[in-house]
Amino acid sequence: MTKTQRVAHLNVLISGASVAGPALALGLLRHGARVTVVEKASDLRAGGFAVDFRGHVHREVLTAMGIWDEIHARQTHMGRQTVVDADGNPRVDLPSAMMSGDVEIFRGELARMMYERTRDGVEYVFGDSIAGLTETSDGVEVTFDSGAPRRFALVIGADGLHSSTRRLVFGYDPRHLRFSDHYVAGFAVPNDLGLDRAGRLYSEPGRAVAIGNYDGDPDRAGALLVFRSGQLSYDRRDVAAQKRIIAERFAGMGWETPAVLRALEQAEDLYFDAIAQVHVDRLARGRVALLGDAGYGAIMGGMGTGAAIVGAHVLAGELALAGGDHRTAFAEYETRIRGFAKGCQKVSGNAGPFFAPPTERRIRSRDRMYRLLSSPLLASFFKRLTEKAATDITLRAYPAA
Repeated sequence: MTKTQRVAHLNVLISGASVAGPALALGLLRHGARVTVVEKASDLRAGGFAVDFRGHVHREVLTAMGIWDEIHARQTHMGRQTVVDADGNPRVDLPSAMMSGDVEIFRGELARMMYERTRDGVEYVFGDSIAGLTETSDGVEVTFDSGAPRRFALVIGADGLHSSTRRLVFGYDPRHLRFSDHYVAGFAVPNDLGLDRAGRLYSEPGRAVAIGNYDGDPDRAGALLVFRSGQLSYDRRDVAAQKRIIAERFAGMGWETPAVLRALEQAEDLYFDAIAQVHVDRLARGRVALLGDAGYGAIMGGMGTGAAIVGAHVLAGELALAGGDHRTAFAEYETRIRGFAKGCQKVSGNAGPFFAPPTERRIRSRDRMYRLLSSPLLASFFKRLTEKAATDITLRAYPAA
């Protein structure tokens, strides 16, 4: 039996259908594996933040996946974002390459793109999730919230920052999720500023409001709110409570904040979470491995989507190269991706302080630094700086799909 035939007999369960899950499903499907993706949401999640890709590594992986051209066709074409004062006067322009990379696309569109390429060959199960995992000598017995047990050769947790797969396999450990002293919220708002693929950012000590128009819709924009805080206790399912937290934290803030808070009251697409990172000692145990945010997530600024895409490419390739031998493949995957992921996480550690510096002095210092970095003299250096973490991995050749 050839290695390709052995991969074709792999029966793999992936938990999560955001980005990492469908990306891995696309890679495994092309190598002939049988793939099931389970997602607790009732359907693909539309919308979400815009995500960007930068540098030759991202381009090489997306090209190998066959989606580089379509990402360009659907990109946001986001332009400059401008830091403003309380009266809306410009303080510094942030070049598009800094905030939006080489190409940028909405997370929901990216997920839909990969889903459409895999839905005919991959089994997608929506509205369900993994309830229990029991590993045996030749597989994993999986029970679901729906109650129907099934058996798989391998299980991959691609279910995000708050991964239930990680908790089931590695146990609950508060050290796995490292809080970064900031929270972030995002939701749709009216485009009262008349923005056209441009953004505005206003900061006060410990809090920031950004408004951006990413798709050219003259009536619609997106708000991003960041605030510094100790760790909060709240129900992640209680949207009303989250709205109250945001309203309290941003009460009395200047610029367009009152209008943003009025829009928050009616928002039906609120995203709210701590800015945090995932750190685990190992990315695999037995026949179960973690991918993307579940294993090395970094909310905001850490190129988490790029890391997930690269991780999916490496994991699918190593399984193909090892002929389905998960011990060899998982070990190589961890060796090759861990340093790369840590480098991306280091970048994300600056996200909260960048948006919401703790003092007026720090705000002025931030503005001076980025005014200098975005000058024509340093523009090329600045671009290389933003790509450094995204390109700090050497990809090896994997068997042709």
